[in-house]
Amino acid sequence: MQEHDFAKRVRDSFARQSMMETLGARIVSVAPGRCEIAAPILPGACQQHGVGHAALTFALGDTAAGYAALTMLPPGCEVMTAEIKINLLAPAAGDRLIARGEAVKTGRRLSVVRAEVFAETGGTEKLIALLQGTMIPVPDSP
Repeated sequence: MQEHDFAKRVRDSFARQSMMETLGARIVSVAPGRCEIAAPILPGACQQHGVGHAALTFALGDTAAGYAALTMLPPGCEVMTAEIKINLLAPAAGDRLIARGEAVKTGRRLSVVRAEVFAETGGTEKLIALLQGTMIPVPDSP
């Protein structure tokens, strides 16, 4: 599969995610087995202490990991999360979050994935979460 093919598939699929649009998320980069997504920490995505909500951290990490898996699958497939675990290491304090997803092992029925999520302030990144999970391939829906 050529780079253009999987990158276009990922970007087209991402564009259909209204949740990512609501969060202001954007794809930063896509490569075989990898995907990076960033989003600002908007006032509507904060928890009571004024930092990014864990749901924002989870959504970005899950999405980056899923799209990393998708880059390894043939055309006509999409992915869905079967299960994913998150370890929150620090508060999501910063200007934006950056999620870097990776496909660890991709098979016909399961893809094991992981993601790291960083809070960024003024160009400095701090690791705030680790995710690991399993994605399953599903038929692509136009």
